[in-house]
Amino acid sequence: MPKESFLKNRIRSVGYAIIGMILLLRTEASIKIQFVIAILMTGAGFYFEISKTEWIVQLMAIGMVMGIEGLNTAVEKIADYVQPENDPKIGFIKDVSAGAVMIVSLIASIIGLIIYIPKFA
Repeated sequence: MPKESFLKNRIRSVGYAIIGMILLLRTEASIKIQFVIAILMTGAGFYFEISKTEWIVQLMAIGMVMGIEGLNTAVEKIADYVQPENDPKIGFIKDVSAGAVMIVSLIASIIGLIIYIPKFA
């Protein structure tokens, strides 16, 4: 079987990533909530006419939260597949993964406060 070209391989990889993103948004309640928050914050950005730098920071925060949530979901699915029974070691792994989401979510919230509190002053 001939080796697939680099370009075809990249296009196929992007296709898989898009499918993964759609699956994540369709099946996971937490990412749906985060997506709605992202849309609201984007609307707030337009309404308050935030600066380019504020847009960059806001978009990075949104991307980090949603990206880490995706990784958390993958960790949880793998853990459940590997060990469907209740297991303290798997529980620890899942808790640490959820903790990573909590960390970026808290930082993203602080970033939002830093950007938007002055807009109300």
